[in-house]
Amino acid sequence: MGQQGKRRDFGELSAKLEKHIEKLPDYAVRAQEKLQKVQRYFPPADQAGGKPARPNPLQRPPARRPDMTASLSSMASQVPAFAEARAKWDRWNHPAAKLERRKRRTAKALTLWIILTILCAVVTVAAAVGWLSPAGVAMMPQAITAFAGAVIFGTFSVRSGLKLRDLKRTPIPAAPAGPPPLPPARSAAREPMERLAECEASLGELLRQLSVPSSVGTAPVPEVSVEDARQTASEAAAALRGLAARIQAIERGRDSAPAREKAALDAAVGKLREQLDDGIEGYRGLVAAAGHTVAASSDGLVTSKQDLTDATDRLAGLAMALRELS
Repeated sequence: MGQQGKRRDFGELSAKLEKHIEKLPDYAVRAQEKLQKVQRYFPPADQAGGKPARPNPLQRPPARRPDMTASLSSMASQVPAFAEARAKWDRWNHPAAKLERRKRRTAKALTLWIILTILCAVVTVAAAVGWLSPAGVAMMPQAITAFAGAVIFGTFSVRSGLKLRDLKRTPIPAAPAGPPPLPPARSAAREPMERLAECEASLGELLRQLSVPSSVGTAPVPEVSVEDARQTASEAAAALRGLAARIQAIERGRDSAPAREKAALDAAVGKLREQLDDGIEGYRGLVAAAGHTVAASSDGLVTSKQDLTDATDRLAGLAMALRELS
């Protein structure tokens, strides 16, 4: 009876399994219908029109990690303590300060060796004469030891003296030229100065390309034109930074001014910002002309070279006007 029950149960299980297998197509159809309903709310990207898919409102957007470098740079430019600490660090690492510290250390070492040499010489004389002995007898071993110390310390004194002389003759090295500091993040001059820094880097690379001789041994543009463009760009950048410094000064005054005066100072800042933007656009015109000249240098065209000269002349006039303003 037990075996028959097990056979009956196995037969019932087989029958149920066959029923589910027969219903598999129905399950597939239902799953397809549910998928189509879901796609009505979240349609995929339209392949024909190239439209992006609608974002899923149930999906949490990825959290954006803040840029730590930008945050620290902004903090350093806004907090006076960070600016003061950075200025002290720059003064400490200045080549002139390093040279002065080496001079002081060498002078202290020279003084120490001279004092030790004198002491050893005195001990040598005292031991040789017998002043150190109660009986007045010469103490030659002690005298020889002290004399050896005097020779050693005297050698160190001579070396320190020569080193100090060389350090005093060494010219003060110039500090490495680094990028000028940008205005604070909240200043109206910050964004134009960032664009100016980018333009300076691009123009420097383009002018370097124009200075490289071609395969025939001649430069695409005369060196006089390249140097003129470089000098004019440097003068214009200095004038633009002077105008930016003027904006920052007005902003500092505005922060301390009464409320009734802030509107007029804001208007003055806005007017100077427009002039600063015009100056940046003129600088970018010189960058564009240099780019066209580099592109046309391989074809031997003269029009782009003339454009570089014209852009240099325009930027020179603009720099003169900016210097008068700042």
